[in-house]
Order: sequence, then C-alpha cells, then structure tokens
Amino acid sequence: MKKRITILKANITENKLLLETNEPVSGLVPGEQILVDSEQYSFIYLMEGQKDYSFIVLTEDIWPILKNAKVQEIPVWVTFKEEQTELINFHDELEYVISNIKGNSNYGNEMVAKVEGIF
Repeated sequence: MKKRITILKANITENKLLLETNEPVSGLVPGEQILVDSEQYSFIYLMEGQKDYSFIVLTEDIWPILKNAKVQEIPVWVTFKEEQTELINFHDELEYVISNIKGNSNYGNEMVAKVEGIF
C-alpha cells in the first residue's frame, strides 16, 4: 500500500526549503517525479521504498513557498526530526506539471484556477 506523508510545516532556512513531515523518511529514495492530485488540490512527490512508493503530499497551502523556492532556485528537502533528504529534480518536475495544468481543463477548472492563481 502506498503511504501518504503529510507536510506539517514548510520554511526556507539556510538557503534550503525544508518540508517537515509527520513521519520518518529514512530509507526512502527520491523518485524524481511529481504527480498531480486534482481532487485534493495537491502535488505528489514520489519517494521509492524497498517495497512500494510513498507520496510526499504538497497541498495548496504551501504552494506559495514552493513558488518562492522555485523562483530563487533553492533546493527542496524533506525532513523529519534530524533526517533530511533532498528532493532531486524537484523544480524541473514542478515546472513540467505546472505547464501541463495551465489552461488544461482535464485537471478540472478549480485545479487550473488554483495553479494559475499562484504559479
């Protein structure tokens, strides 16, 4: 079963965007891919575990800080307590999904409006 990992807090510090999670991320490897959950208005960064994928859920409430990090080209890291893992290829993937969503009603009009309003 795929695990959804929630972001509790997002902040830029020491020239990194730190996405603090609600559970450990050790043993997970960045999947270097972002998916779209247009029903929950979120982006999903894939992490690969030994047996299955885990989803880092990036809800719309943190999109403004994602945009800020993207504009400044700040690396994105997922953290839990002392653990930190860089989300490799994050900005390229985010740019790709944003460009696919803009003006594309296949994602639903509300998702398109939310993405266009922030990005």
